[in-house]
Amino acid sequence: MHMRRLSDIAVTLEQTRGRSRSLMVTLPKDMNRMTSPCPHLPDDLTPPLITSEGCEDCLAAGRRDWVHLRFCQVCGRVGCCDNSPGKHATAHYRAVGHPLIRSYEPGEDWFWCYLDEVAFNVEGTPAAPSYPVRS
Repeated sequence: MHMRRLSDIAVTLEQTRGRSRSLMVTLPKDMNRMTSPCPHLPDDLTPPLITSEGCEDCLAAGRRDWVHLRFCQVCGRVGCCDNSPGKHATAHYRAVGHPLIRSYEPGEDWFWCYLDEVAFNVEGTPAAPSYPVRS
């Protein structure tokens, strides 16, 4: 793992066997959007209203076999991750073009931009909601 500080952006690159890379960037909330790794960030990062406790497409099909949940930062639709059989979060992006998702997992607060293929956090952003944890 390599850590490099570029101005106010902390960039972490992780390589697995020299083949895949992931990029995680932490941005100060007041950073100029032009210097952001994702120009698709709206000014208001308040999460949209979410009414589903699971992947909407899986639930509609009578399934609950998702691995992790994501929600669309634009409209609030909940979908399952790409490790899940349905891959409904990505399917939503491809169907409607909403580029930003966030984790819907308890304790996670990161964004993913499909257009820029970058994961990032924004300091001071309103907390991401998560599905209700059942005990």
